[in-house]
Amino acid sequence: MEQTYKNCQSCGMPLKKSPNGGGTNADDSISKMYCAYCFENGQFKQPDWTVEQMQELSKGKMKEMGFPGFLAGLFTKGIPKLKRWQTKN
Repeated sequence: MEQTYKNCQSCGMPLKKSPNGGGTNADDSISKMYCAYCFENGQFKQPDWTVEQMQELSKGKMKEMGFPGFLAGLFTKGIPKLKRWQTKN
């Protein structure tokens, strides 16, 4: 049975904020691990990105949404600990 996560394991966004509640797996089912902004048709939308690039994108999006810079930085600090980035060197 697939584990259910509260946050995307690529960018950290709450999955309940993702369109349709998550990205899509290869079989068109909803991913319980990744959001729609990171994962589609069973593949990452940015497959070659580094964790640093994901942190910068997430920080920028949070600032666009009105989060102060220090909070955006604090919230994105945990991205390297997410499942997607655990398998990267």
